[in-house]
Amino acid sequence: MNTSASEKTALNTVKCGFKFFYICTSEITINAFLSIPLGIRYMILSAFAFSIMALFVKLVGDHGIPVLEIVAARSLISLVISYLGLRREGIAVLGTRKGLLAARGLIGFAALICVFYAITHLPLAEAMVLQYLHPMFTALLALFFLKEALRVGTLVCIVLSFFGVLIIVQPDVLFSSTTVDFDFFTVMIAIAGAFGSAVAYTLVRALGKTEHPLVIVMYFPLISLPASLILLWGDFVIPVGIEWFYLLAIGVATQVGQVGLTKSMRTESAGRATSFGYLQVVFAMLLGMLFYQEYPSLNTLLGAGLIIIGAYLNLTWKEKVKEI
Repeated sequence: MNTSASEKTALNTVKCGFKFFYICTSEITINAFLSIPLGIRYMILSAFAFSIMALFVKLVGDHGIPVLEIVAARSLISLVISYLGLRREGIAVLGTRKGLLAARGLIGFAALICVFYAITHLPLAEAMVLQYLHPMFTALLALFFLKEALRVGTLVCIVLSFFGVLIIVQPDVLFSSTTVDFDFFTVMIAIAGAFGSAVAYTLVRALGKTEHPLVIVMYFPLISLPASLILLWGDFVIPVGIEWFYLLAIGVATQVGQVGLTKSMRTESAGRATSFGYLQVVFAMLLGMLFYQEYPSLNTLLGAGLIIIGAYLNLTWKEKVKEI
């Protein structure tokens, strides 16, 4: 019996998955993981779940499923889970500041399209590194729109993140002998996704004063599901075989990431917990090597290091200020 190329890819993916599961569930790894404080464990779980989500987005994208269809599938699963949560809590679905909530959902939808596009067109590590520019953008937006002070740590973060991206992307206008071969349009889409995420986070921060968190979460799939279906229209591709599993895994992994993030914030300070979220970049690099044989270049490692260090300094600096 002949095996198609796509079937071979799927089989190899499953085999790699079992290998990765075995490594992660070895006794030594489990014991080391259980020795970490509970809140940090939740944050590590969240970062790993979001990395798994990104991996499955890339896998299903390789099978020819359009980005908008991936967004629709993720939104449908999130919508069902969020709605059930709201009904269980007895909370009104539409909230009070409907205009701002709708804007959060619309901007989040646009940002997600950009992020998924970048994941399906760039190596996994590079796509995740560029997405993690959002703390820098969030700090600037919070300064202008929420009147939050721009601390020294935030300025350091902005400078290091900027140089980190320059090292990774190496634009021709600054590097005469660049060795990087990334499509400029795709890189700009990735950065736009990071900026859109920052706008969405800024709106969430503003809405958090009056709206229940479940309502804010609900508005994203409430906007993104119909919008993605309308824009997708005649380009819909009926998933076959393992593609159904990939789409389901994207939604489930996203939900696990959100739950892990929420539980982490309940047991650890925001600064300490969020700093461990940058492990997602490391997980993305490892998954890219394992599933796609994508080995990060020295430029990517150096740039990612600067971005992570900048974000960590930003978070720890703010935490120290709070403790004084």
